[in-house]
Amino acid sequence: MGPQKTPYPPPVGVPDLQPGLGFEVGDTSLSEALATLRKRRWLLILAVILGAGYGAYKAYTQPKLYQATGTIQVHNGASNEYKLDATDYDDQQTKINTEVAILKSDALLYTVAHEMNLANNTDFSGVPPGSHRSLDDPGVRASVVGSLQGNLQVSIVPQTEMIDISYSSLSPKLSADIVNKVIEDYRQWSFQTPVESTRRVSQWLSGQLEELKAEVEQTQKQIMDLQRKLGTLGYDSSHNQLQSSLEELLGAEGTAKIARIDAESRYRMVAGMDPNTIEGSIETTPGTMPGELNSLRSQLASARASYQQLTAQSPLGLGLNHPQVKALQAQIGELTKEIDTEQNRLELQAKENYLAAKAAEDKTEQELDARKAEAYQQGDDLVQLTILQREFEQNRTLYDGLEQRLRTAEVQAGLEALEVDVVDQALPPVSPTMRPPSSIILSTAVFYLMGGIVIAFILEGLDTGMHNIQEIETVMEMPSLAIIPQARRASVEQMAAMSTPERNIHVLTQPKSQFTEAFRALRTSLLLATAGQPPKFILFTSAMPSEGKTTMATNLACILAQSGVPVLLLDADLRRSNIHHRFGLTGKMGLTTVLAGTSTLEEAVQHVPEAPNMDILPSGPVPPFPTEMLSSEAMRALMERLGKVYTHIVIDSPPVLSVTDAVVMGRMVNAVVLVVRHGKESKNVMRRARDILARSGAPMAGLVLNAVDVNSPDYYGYYGYLGYSYGNVDADTWETQPSAAGETGAEGKEKP
Repeated sequence: MGPQKTPYPPPVGVPDLQPGLGFEVGDTSLSEALATLRKRRWLLILAVILGAGYGAYKAYTQPKLYQATGTIQVHNGASNEYKLDATDYDDQQTKINTEVAILKSDALLYTVAHEMNLANNTDFSGVPPGSHRSLDDPGVRASVVGSLQGNLQVSIVPQTEMIDISYSSLSPKLSADIVNKVIEDYRQWSFQTPVESTRRVSQWLSGQLEELKAEVEQTQKQIMDLQRKLGTLGYDSSHNQLQSSLEELLGAEGTAKIARIDAESRYRMVAGMDPNTIEGSIETTPGTMPGELNSLRSQLASARASYQQLTAQSPLGLGLNHPQVKALQAQIGELTKEIDTEQNRLELQAKENYLAAKAAEDKTEQELDARKAEAYQQGDDLVQLTILQREFEQNRTLYDGLEQRLRTAEVQAGLEALEVDVVDQALPPVSPTMRPPSSIILSTAVFYLMGGIVIAFILEGLDTGMHNIQEIETVMEMPSLAIIPQARRASVEQMAAMSTPERNIHVLTQPKSQFTEAFRALRTSLLLATAGQPPKFILFTSAMPSEGKTTMATNLACILAQSGVPVLLLDADLRRSNIHHRFGLTGKMGLTTVLAGTSTLEEAVQHVPEAPNMDILPSGPVPPFPTEMLSSEAMRALMERLGKVYTHIVIDSPPVLSVTDAVVMGRMVNAVVLVVRHGKESKNVMRRARDILARSGAPMAGLVLNAVDVNSPDYYGYYGYLGYSYGNVDADTWETQPSAAGETGAEGKEKP
C-alpha cells in the first residue's frame, strides 16, 4: 500500500467533522442529572451535615415564646338597611383580605406601639427600665414596627368572616395586651376612616358646588345680555320681522330691476331710432304725450302742402316774396323747431326715467345687503345663544346632581363603617409555643440539601473539564473507540523479576486484566472503523502532552501483534521520543537516520522477544527540522515501503496543539486516534485540537479515553463484564502502576 497523499476517507459510522455536522449524543436526561449528583456527593453530604447541625443549634436554642390569640368578626352589619341607595359590594374574600392587610399595616401598628410605649417596654424591646426612646426616631420606629409585624400573625378562618390575630413574645401578658390593643385600635380605625373619608368628600363636593354655582350665574347673565341685543321682543319676534323685511326687499329688488331694464331699453330705443318713426313707439313711453308730437307733425305737413301749392309753377302761383308764402315759410320753420324741441324733450324724458329706475334699483340692493348682513349677524347671535343655553342647562343639571349627592353623603356619614365584633378576647397563654426539634432539624437539613444541589449543578456548569464519555463525545463530536482504565499496580518483587518491556507494556504481563481487555476492545473498534478493509496506518496523537498517547500506541501495537500479523510500531515523535525507553532499546538509529539516508530500514528496525510479530522503529536522533523531515518525499516513500511489508503500522506522534507534526502525518494514514486523558483537558482545548485535525483533512477514527477510574459513578456499567470472564480478578485492585521509564501506568506521563 502506497503513501496517502490525500485524506483517507472517513470511517464508516464516523461523521464528517465539519462545522455543524458532529456526532450527536443523547440529550440531558435524569440519569445524567443523577450522575452529576453522584459526582458531587461529598458536597451534598457536607450540605446535609451543615444543615442538620445548624438546625440542631436552632432547635435547642429557640426561645420560649408565648402566643396569645384573639378572634374578631368583620361584617357590614345592619347599616345597609339605612342606606339611601343599594350598592354592590366587592367580593367578600377580597374585602376580608384587605382587612387582613390593614391589621398588619405600618400605620395601625405604629399607633399600637405609640399608645403602649413599646419602644421603652423591657419585655418587648429588651431595653433596661427607665429608658426613654422615642418613636419619632426613624431607626426606633422601624425597629419597633418591624418587630411587631414579624411576631404578629393575622389569618382568616376559612369559610367565615372571622379573623384570628396572634402575637408571640417572651411575656404572656404582653402578647395578650398587644393582641387586644391591635383589635381595639382596628375597631376605632374602621369607624373613623369612613367618616373621615365622607367628610373629605363633602368638602370637595361643597367646593365644586360653589364653582358650578358661579358658572351657572355667569352663563345666565350672558344669555340675558344676548337676548337684549336681539331685541326686547325676544329673538323669535325680531327674527320674524327681519324675515318679512328681507322678503319685501327681495320683491322690491325684482320690481326695481325690471323697471330699470324697461326704462333703459326704451331710452336706448328712443336715442337710436329715426326721428320720423318716433311717433310709432313714443306712445308706449311712460309719461309722454305722443299726441302733441303727432299734431305738430300734421300741422307741419299741412303747412308744407300749402306752401307747395302757393309756390307751384303755374300761372296762378305766388312768388316767394308774397306775404302769404313768407307766412307759410315762417310757420314751417316754427313747426320744425317745435318738433325738434319735442323730440329732444322726449329723449331726455326717457333718459331721466332710466336713471331714476336705476337709482331705485341701487337703493333697493343696498337696503337688501344691509338686511342680509343684519340677518347673518343675527344668525351668529343665535348660535351663541344656543351654546349658552346648552351650557346653562348642563351646569344646572350637574349642580342639582352634586347638591343631591352632597345631601346624600351627609345623611350616609357614619353608615359606611364596618362592624367589628370581638368573638374571643386574647388571654395570656399558660405554656410557651415551641416547634419540635426534629421538625427544625429536618427542614433546615432539607433546605441546605436543596442549596447543595443548586451549587452542585452550578459547579457542573462552570466546570470546563470533561469527566464522562457522554460529555466528551458531545464536545468532540466523534465516537469513543474505547475506555482505558488505570493499570493494576504490581509489587516491587514482581517488577524486579520483569524485563523493561514487561514493566512498561502492561498487556504483556496482564493478559486477563481489565486494562488488557480495554485494548482488545480498542483493537476491535479500529479494525471495524474503516470501510472495505481494516486500517493499515494508525496514528495516535493528543491535544496536549502527558495524555497517554505513547502508552496507547505501544500497548495497541502489542495487542495487534498478538493476532499473528506483522506489526510495526513507529515513533514519529522526533522531538521527545520515548518508545525506545519503554522497550529498553537504543535510539541511535531510527526514523531520522533512515530519512536522512545514514542508515537503512533494516538497520534501524529493532525487535523485542516479549512481543513476537512486532517490529519497532525508534525516532532516532533529534533532527533540526522535524516537521520538514516528516513532510518530505522520503517520508512518503518510506510509508509506501512499510505498507507493503506490515499489516498494521502504529504511529506515535507529538501533540496537536504543540507542533504540527501530527497534522502533517495525519494526511498519510488511514485512521487518526485522538487520546484524551480522563479529567485533564478542558473543553476549549479539545475543541481546538479537533478543529485543527478536521480542517487538515485527517481521517478521524474516534477518540480513546485514557486513565479512567472504573469505580467512578460516571462510568458505572461500562465494565460490567468484570468477573464474568475472569472471576479471580478483583476490580478493586486495578490501580495505577508506575513504570520504569518514568510513566505512571496508563496515565501516560511521558519522560522528557
